[in-house]
Amino acid sequence: MHRPVKKLEKKDEVAIVEFEVTPIMSTYLVAFVVGDFDHIQEKTSDNVLVRVYTPKGQKEHGEFALQVAKKVLPYYNNYFGISYPLPKIDLVAIADFSSGAMENWGLVTYREVCLLVDPENTSTVHKQYIALVVAHELAHQWFGNLVTMEWWTHLWLNEGYASFVEFLCVAHLFPEYDIWSQFVTDTYISALELDALKNSHPIEVPVGHPSEIDEIFDDISYHKGASVIRMLHSYIGDEDFRKGMKLYLTRHSYSNAETEDLWAALEESCKKPVRAVMSSWTKQQGFPVLKVEQRQDGDDRVLNLSQERFLADGSVDEEKSLWMIPVSVSTSRAPGQVAFSEIMNERTKEITIKNVPEGTWLKINPGTIGFYRTRYSPEDLSLLLPAVKDRSLPPLDRLGLLDDLFAMVQAGHTSTVEVLRLMQAFKDEDNYTVWSSIVNIMGKLDVLVSSHEDSHESFKAFGRSLMRTVSKRLGWNPKSGENHLDTLLRSLALGRMAALNDKATIEEAKVRFDAYVSQGKTLPADLRSPVYRAILSVGDITTYETMLKLYREATLHEEKDRILRSLGALKDEALLVKVLEFAMSDEVRAQDTVFSIMSVAMNYRGRQLAWRFFKDNWKKLMDRYEGAFLLTRLVKFTTENFVTEEAARDVEDFFAKHPIPGTERTVQQSVETIRLNAAWHARDMEAIKNFLASQKYEEE
Repeated sequence: MHRPVKKLEKKDEVAIVEFEVTPIMSTYLVAFVVGDFDHIQEKTSDNVLVRVYTPKGQKEHGEFALQVAKKVLPYYNNYFGISYPLPKIDLVAIADFSSGAMENWGLVTYREVCLLVDPENTSTVHKQYIALVVAHELAHQWFGNLVTMEWWTHLWLNEGYASFVEFLCVAHLFPEYDIWSQFVTDTYISALELDALKNSHPIEVPVGHPSEIDEIFDDISYHKGASVIRMLHSYIGDEDFRKGMKLYLTRHSYSNAETEDLWAALEESCKKPVRAVMSSWTKQQGFPVLKVEQRQDGDDRVLNLSQERFLADGSVDEEKSLWMIPVSVSTSRAPGQVAFSEIMNERTKEITIKNVPEGTWLKINPGTIGFYRTRYSPEDLSLLLPAVKDRSLPPLDRLGLLDDLFAMVQAGHTSTVEVLRLMQAFKDEDNYTVWSSIVNIMGKLDVLVSSHEDSHESFKAFGRSLMRTVSKRLGWNPKSGENHLDTLLRSLALGRMAALNDKATIEEAKVRFDAYVSQGKTLPADLRSPVYRAILSVGDITTYETMLKLYREATLHEEKDRILRSLGALKDEALLVKVLEFAMSDEVRAQDTVFSIMSVAMNYRGRQLAWRFFKDNWKKLMDRYEGAFLLTRLVKFTTENFVTEEAARDVEDFFAKHPIPGTERTVQQSVETIRLNAAWHARDMEAIKNFLASQKYEEE
């Protein structure tokens, strides 16, 4: 914005007016905070004042966020080649806050659990999460604040980029996190799962009315946006990516931009057809599956590739969508390294990979970077199995292979038994991110089999057999020199073993919980979630009351949150009703009610209870959360895990009679997911039963 300043004079009958340039700040970035806080502060290496404001008496809990923010700003200054333009940045922990955080320029507001770290009570995974949230919000000081989207259609320019850059930054600050591997399980896979639905939407989605805005703050704008940027970053290389970012940010500083402006800047920096390639990913809904057929030609391998849109119901794409796919291939000679890469802009393509002897494997999409699924023939998949078992195939390729096959199973392209057999190849798996993907798949299989009591018990035995080796290797106590990912894996493995009714895990959890509650012994923060869920899974009214006592005594909000999210592990339906009622009480902050209800909905015994509770209290919930994306999340998690056509009609009919503005697309996605589950159940349940019944396990 230009404005005239005080000086106005005439020279030779010509009026001369001096102007100064005043930066424009979007009105949604203005914030004032009034409250009684403590704070700590330091300056960055380039002299920006960083302050973290905490509740009174908790300023030491802001130390981790302060140190992260102090390093994040100089990193971004250097990476983007543009300095943070303000003299200070404040990070404020807010007690009641519907969003996780908000990037107000120079005054970033956070929910307490997204900012505060107590060394004794904060888990390793949560500390890592806080580093990512801080990096995300500070990335917005450039993407969103310095350059603002022209309209909500381009929301992903804010959120997709910040979601990518947060990982870029945390990978630099904390290399021990191996955060890019976690990106695949936490971000990339969730985007693929949502985008396979017919009721998904393009990254660039037309927004015609303010009521539609909340709906696009979802895994497409954030997670798919970040995933296609990661793919683009790999395609053009880091150096040209940085040059393009600097050009884009410089050219549009203190103004608005559209997606095309970004492509123009990146194309200028790398001299590659960025606009043509990326428009196929942002303007059209969905993503492709790459079908692979192989044949041997002497010492060379010939690949016949064909692409089509991947749809979760296995149907054929009538629109004949086409993508420009950055295809890459690795071979057994150099696992994880790209042996071939090329843009595939046609429906079918034949490529030859030199020096790949017969009987050795090829892996499409090494590093799981391209935003697409791969479908191998059973013969080609079998070539990869030994590399899964001996772990010569890198972790991201192992989990990508499994996740792609599972997607083919859900779409009806192959039997569920095939993925159960592949999972057995992972018994000696040692990588946290691979296990995260396995646990995600097991959770979805559990939804399918939980209504069949005998099969459910057999499935739990299958899971215990699968996870016993990793659980025993890690044990309950950290090892000397243990790496970051093993710390995360211990909590994941113990929590899953407890959910699978492993007696030894539950008994040890009881001992540790009793020592913590009755004797005042330390229960490390990394173990609390699995221990709480384990003892609640076999708990009674006394256990429930004990957990409520811990909740009421907790001063750190993360601990309260951890307890609320664990209560859904109870199996007594009368107690689950109490959990739902407690969630709506004055003792639970409105922002946390949603997560407590969701924890009940994720329990197969509580699924119907949570849905009934939602229907009985829908007006109260709508009044409480109107206009907040929390309501959208609640709708999603209380509805999508049913497996019958009757449930699909129930959900459909309820929201037809009780429409909730801003949740329309979420309802459509949930109904579609329920019908996919029902079709999957009808198609494969008998084969799953037979497979599980045929297995023999040695229980300990």
